Amino acid sequence: MTSEEFLSLNARPQPMTLDRMHAAVIVVDMQNDFGSVGGMMHRNGLDISEIQAAVAPTARVVQAARRVRIPVVYLKMGFLPDLSDLGADGTANRDRHLFFGVGQAVEAPDGTPGRILVRDTWNTDIVAGLQPAPQDILVYKHRFSGFFETELDDVLQGLGVKDLIFTGCTTSVCVESTVRDAMFRDYRCILLEDCTAEPIGADLARSNHEASLLVIETLFGWLSTSADLIEALGQGASDREATVA
Repeated sequence: MTSEEFLSLNARPQPMTLDRMHAAVIVVDMQNDFGSVGGMMHRNGLDISEIQAAVAPTARVVQAARRVRIPVVYLKMGFLPDLSDLGADGTANRDRHLFFGVGQAVEAPDGTPGRILVRDTWNTDIVAGLQPAPQDILVYKHRFSGFFETELDDVLQGLGVKDLIFTGCTTSVCVESTVRDAMFRDYRCILLEDCTAEPIGADLARSNHEASLLVIETLFGWLSTSADLIEALGQGASDREATVA
């Protein structure tokens, strides 16, 4: 292995060595229903400002990853139009999502028809500022975890990925659920704390977001920031340029 394949990343609970050749960036549910005005969360009176604040640092991470050819995988929460993958009557997944209006016909801000959390509508499109590039990978999911009944694990195994760099929303629900499932599959998980957000419980003495950061740092992986990751990737790029020169 050459030195530029292994990058020193400032992280908690301790610095780690990121395997650049076997890493991927995961963007969890940064879609209109969660992070845009007119989406499901906004319609239900939730404060989406922290999700919106995570867009810019996440975009910088995604751009840096693309420059060094680290794959970027977008997860999107979206159900089939007939809601057949929402779950059986009386189950928590079905009831909680219906409470938030899943499947309801709505008008998108641009005037086009939409449906809350239904695939291939404005509602499940990625938010402005984070649009996928042609080479990026999109995976739809119908539960909080990106691994449940999806092709995600097969995709990552096919790419030879071992290290997962997590961004997205919401921290304590879909992000943490996916991190847990990734850790159970022996992926090394790095969560970029300024690239994720959680509106639910934001007014608690310890927010849901903070609680998830604590449990991930303690048991499930590492915490870092967009700036630290970009610095590490930039150092790797400099090393490669020096080698070529």
